[in-house]
Amino acid sequence: MRSLRSRLFVAASVVLAGFLGLTGLTLDNAFRDSALAAVQGRLQAQVYILLGAADLDAFNRLTLPQALPEARFSMPDSGLYADVVDNQGNLVWRSPSLLGLALPFFPAVRNAGETQFALIKSSNDTPLFVMAFTVNWETSPNQYQLYTFRVAETQWEFLDQLWSFRQGLWGWLLAATCVLLAAQGLILHWSLKPLRRVAAEVKDIETSQRTELGGGYPEELLPLTANLNALLRQSRAHLERYRNALADLAHSLKTPLAVLRGALENSAPPDELRQTLDEQLERMNRTVDYQLQRAAASGRIALSAPLPVAPVARKILDSLAKVYADRAPRLSSEVAINTAFYGDEGDLLEILGNLADNACKWCRRRVVMRAYPADRDGRTELIVEVEDDGPGIPAEQAPLLLGRGQRADPTVAGHGIGLAVVRDLVEEVYYGRLDIDRGSLGGALVRARLRFQANGG
Repeated sequence: MRSLRSRLFVAASVVLAGFLGLTGLTLDNAFRDSALAAVQGRLQAQVYILLGAADLDAFNRLTLPQALPEARFSMPDSGLYADVVDNQGNLVWRSPSLLGLALPFFPAVRNAGETQFALIKSSNDTPLFVMAFTVNWETSPNQYQLYTFRVAETQWEFLDQLWSFRQGLWGWLLAATCVLLAAQGLILHWSLKPLRRVAAEVKDIETSQRTELGGGYPEELLPLTANLNALLRQSRAHLERYRNALADLAHSLKTPLAVLRGALENSAPPDELRQTLDEQLERMNRTVDYQLQRAAASGRIALSAPLPVAPVARKILDSLAKVYADRAPRLSSEVAINTAFYGDEGDLLEILGNLADNACKWCRRRVVMRAYPADRDGRTELIVEVEDDGPGIPAEQAPLLLGRGQRADPTVAGHGIGLAVVRDLVEEVYYGRLDIDRGSLGGALVRARLRFQANGG
């Protein structure tokens, strides 16, 4: 079965049918045992009635009166029969209702006071319930005789009662099953409505009728819908960054190409042409590197596991210690072990690496890297700080470094394209903010606030 609804319906129906079936069998057995106990009780009462009516005649023989308390004993073929046998199995007395019939010699006569209940058939194969009770009757002083009083009743009334009960029981159970299956189908239809809505909205997304899944889903589906929307937003953001990077790259390359074309058309001297060619090629190379790094940013990855920041920070500082071994700066990390980053590891390496590299270029002796969560659970915001003890960045240059001007060459002398790449990653990919201030060491303090959910969504 490929349908989730069919699977649930069939599984629930099997369980329901099994439960009601076992319930029906249990009730049927309970009623049968109760009815059988009632039969035994009636027959036992009839035995006691016969015992009360029995007496000895003048010859010390057991006898019963013609008129018995139970009228059915006097009516032939009434369905209620009785007889008395001695310890030899000889018939001592039989009720008029046994006219033309005979009870088989069963059960056998046993000890006095014993009661036996059995299912037997009469001489004409009529099914009977029989109750036998053996007594030790005193026929004369110190002389006793064993007699067995047997009372039998046809099973027709019991079987009719049992059949009537079973008809009612299984009829009601069948009706209850139909009602419960119908209710179950309605419940499944209502319960699976959010899944059908998800499927319908996904089809609408495929046909470009909508861009994201709607809200108002049950809490069990919220992780699914939230991550699907995150995947959709991430896909759109990637596509948008690729388009913007290509558009910016094409626009940015126009100026150096125009300069080169002008130099060729104006027949510039070889030395001047070489110098112009070197400058413009270097400019084009920086522009291509910058746009490629912008386009390669991954951003918040839906369904991603938390990435520990401390090992990444330590790896970057160890690498930079080797790069700047001639200056031997003191590189320290103040990142808590449980600090996590919910995004692409490459983006984290880009942000930490560029900030730490710039700090190493301008520091005198010390560089400190910090990272800590800005929210309570650490899953929404992360703050990254890199501080050095260098000359710092003048306040008037900070807006130029962080401005959103011409993207063809968003660099400031001495800082390369690293800070511009970090700015774009922080602000465009992680919806955060990049600030430049003066730190406690006396140099520049660059603070990046990263958000892992756009607009808190």
